Amino acid sequence: MNRSLTCLIPALLLGACSTTPGEYPSLAKRPIERVSGTLEPPPPPPPPVPVDPAVLRSLDSLLERVREADSRFRAAEPGVRRQVQAASGATMASEAWSVATVTLSGLQTVRSEALVALAEIDSIYAAGRIEGEPAAEAKATREAAMAIVLEQDRVIADLRDRLAN
Repeated sequence: MNRSLTCLIPALLLGACSTTPGEYPSLAKRPIERVSGTLEPPPPPPPPVPVDPAVLRSLDSLLERVREADSRFRAAEPGVRRQVQAASGATMASEAWSVATVTLSGLQTVRSEALVALAEIDSIYAAGRIEGEPAAEAKATREAAMAIVLEQDRVIADLRDRLAN
C-alpha cells in the first residue's frame, strides 16, 4: 500500500498544475514590448578649440632645441666612431678604451640635451591631454623629437656594442 500511495501523490500534485483550456497566457506582444518613441540625432560636436599660440611657440622652440642637439650629436659622432674603432680589441681600462669611453660619454651628454627638450614636450602633451585640449600639434612635435632621439639611441647602442667587443 505504501508503494501505491507514493505513486499516487505525484500524480495528484501534477494534476494541480493543469488549467482549463483557454486560460493560457497569450503569446501576443504586450504594450510594453512595442517599440515607441522617436530617435533624435546627437548634437553636433563642438568646434575644435584653437591651440594657444604660446603653446605652439613653446613646442616649436623645444623641437628646435632637439634639432640643435642632434646637429651637435651628428658633428661629434665621427670623432667618437674613430675613437671606438681605435679601441676595438683593446683591453678594458687601457688608454684607447678609456679615451673611447670618455668620448662616448660626451656623445651621451649631447643626447641628454635632446632628452631634456623631449621631456618638456612630453609634459606639454600630457597636460593638454589631461585638460582635454587639442593635442595633435604636441603629438606631432613629440613624434618628430622621439624619432631623432631614437636614432641617437641606436647610434650610441651600436658604439657601446663595438666598444664592448
